Amino acid sequence: MEANPDRHKKVKVGNFEIGGGAPLALIAGPCVIESESIVMQIAEVLKELSVKLVIPLIFKASYDKANRTSHLSFRGPGLSRGLEILRKVRDELEIPVLSDVHRFEEIAPAAEVLDVMQVPAFLCRQTDFVMEIARRAKVVNIKKGQFIAPWDVIHIAEKAAAAGNDNLLLTERGACFGYNNLVFDVRSLPVLRQTGYPVVFDATHSVQLPGAAGGASGGDRRMVPYLARAAVAAGVDALFFEVHPDPDRALSDGPNSLALESLPALLATLKKLDKIVRPEVF
Repeated sequence: MEANPDRHKKVKVGNFEIGGGAPLALIAGPCVIESESIVMQIAEVLKELSVKLVIPLIFKASYDKANRTSHLSFRGPGLSRGLEILRKVRDELEIPVLSDVHRFEEIAPAAEVLDVMQVPAFLCRQTDFVMEIARRAKVVNIKKGQFIAPWDVIHIAEKAAAAGNDNLLLTERGACFGYNNLVFDVRSLPVLRQTGYPVVFDATHSVQLPGAAGGASGGDRRMVPYLARAAVAAGVDALFFEVHPDPDRALSDGPNSLALESLPALLATLKKLDKIVRPEVF
């Protein structure tokens, strides 16, 4: 890997910056857009929490979960309606919005609405796809594939930069460990940081058990706070949580999603920890 440990790039999202010594940021929202009312309910709670704790917020929700285990699983409202709902969150609540893009045809319309366009983990090795997103997006969040070593992510970042966009976030979301299991290796975070780009830790996908529930993924949300604290202690720039008012009834990724009501106490702890470690990391 061609490391650049002194670069510590800052990436501007909305009216705040991520990386380069900036305080811990939050990416959060439901796995998938279930309805406009649920999305607005979650977004309003997250906005209030962001203001109260002074934590920069990006709202995340998928308009189409194109990588569900079963074709019978709920995928979301689709591109047009989904982007309409995300635009409402962005405009009415003044929160930057993020969603994952799965097809070339979605890139142009998604770029008109999204502040951050996400390259899904399963698609991070698709060169033309990554570069086309980079050409269109304001900011790109690259999910590290479960099958990729952290020192190989530099090549994905270089593809995006070669397309003219170095406003990149690199997200760790666990690595494959045998069948139907993921593990989080905290050593990946300083390795990703050597690229110079801001590093995000996806604390909820990292406890996912892919395909372990038969036609859907399982997970163990009890482990999320432990992994999140470890990531902040390692100096991560942002945390990614999928949250839901009632995770057991969520239409996607419920087993690894956090209950929305549990987030305030966890974030308060994580912010204290970030304040301690950040001067040492930078």
